[in-house]
Amino acid sequence: MNRLEILRFALRGLLANKMRSSLTTLGILIGVAAVILLVAVGEGSSQSIQQNIQRLGANTLTVSPSFSGGGGGGGGGMRAPGGGGGGAGNTGPRTQARQLSLADAKALTDRTVAPSVKTVSPIVNASSATAAYGAASHAIAQFVGTYPSYFEAVNKPVAKGTYFFNDDVLAARKVVVLGQTVVEELFGTVDPIGKQVSVSGVPFTVVGVLKEAGSTGMQDADDVAIAPLPAVQQSLSGFGSLNQIVVQATGAGATTTAQAEVTAILNQRHGITNDNPDYRILNQATLQETVSEATGTFTVLLGAVAAISLLVGGIGITNIMLVTVTERTREIGIRKAIGAPRSAILGQFLLEATLLSLVGGLSGVLVAFVGTRFTIAGIEPVLVPSSVALALGVSVGIGLFFGSYPANRAAKLRPIQALRHE
Repeated sequence: MNRLEILRFALRGLLANKMRSSLTTLGILIGVAAVILLVAVGEGSSQSIQQNIQRLGANTLTVSPSFSGGGGGGGGGMRAPGGGGGGAGNTGPRTQARQLSLADAKALTDRTVAPSVKTVSPIVNASSATAAYGAASHAIAQFVGTYPSYFEAVNKPVAKGTYFFNDDVLAARKVVVLGQTVVEELFGTVDPIGKQVSVSGVPFTVVGVLKEAGSTGMQDADDVAIAPLPAVQQSLSGFGSLNQIVVQATGAGATTTAQAEVTAILNQRHGITNDNPDYRILNQATLQETVSEATGTFTVLLGAVAAISLLVGGIGITNIMLVTVTERTREIGIRKAIGAPRSAILGQFLLEATLLSLVGGLSGVLVAFVGTRFTIAGIEPVLVPSSVALALGVSVGIGLFFGSYPANRAAKLRPIQALRHE
């Protein structure tokens, strides 16, 4: 019996009970599609997070206040009550943690003590800033007061008009650069450059429009307005502490050195003598590496969970093939009685199991490919070619592995016993 005849017998056996074969194939289809889709969702989530981090620049440090820091040695008012001399052993919560100030930001620009620092951008955020133009109004998600260096540090290029300059900061001019979402809400199709918007009753002149950054899940990165720091402090936020300080290192390789220099300066200014400061520094390069590792683990975990359904599908193949062998015992006996070799019987049933898993695997790949064309939970899935090859290869391997026991059982049947089977 040649291979073509074995294939013909296998196909005839599968088509003899189409519904049973279809349901068995469905189990493999679901498993393969689940593996590919979940890996694609994990990869899409990873790339989305990485893009958000890269928007802030790989050589960027973000300094934020932290009110859980421990007491330092300098300045009696900064030590926790009962802290004694404020030595390194004092790690209790601070009672008067110092906030970030404009003086802190200016101290970081000293090139003699911070040669790895390229630019420093102090930031204040105005809460509940509502902009109005004519009859239109819009509550801006982020109204930022800062310096011109901020645009380069956090990678926010201007698509139309221009950003503001140091002269605007020194003169506290009320000029503003708007994000695309704010422009669409207030102006529609009208050119906003040179127009005046009212922000919480304060007039600001639009000088530029930011390049569209896009949305990320629930957050709209284009719902933003950026103005000179003194103008925002005078009109909206008041002359209090800073919300953040964005520090740009001289290069991606100098980020760690710049972080050490910033830490030394702020520790000296805030009187920190232990490892529990009243501020925290977010290193974008380190964060990117950490997130990459975490999302990689998350993607593998998703694929492993989905692979369980493939295992279930394989068990289904074993079950169906055992039933098939039982039903066709008499047929096997007749074929062996007229000279069919053991290898032909073994090959036929192995081929049937492999065909079931192969058809299911190919169908699963098609379903997964269609699924990646849609957004899932706010994430655009990214098809990973290696996951397609792996899932399809595993599905075929499952057919061979789980089909081998029923095939061996069929091949070992004695003709006389098989012919007696009712």
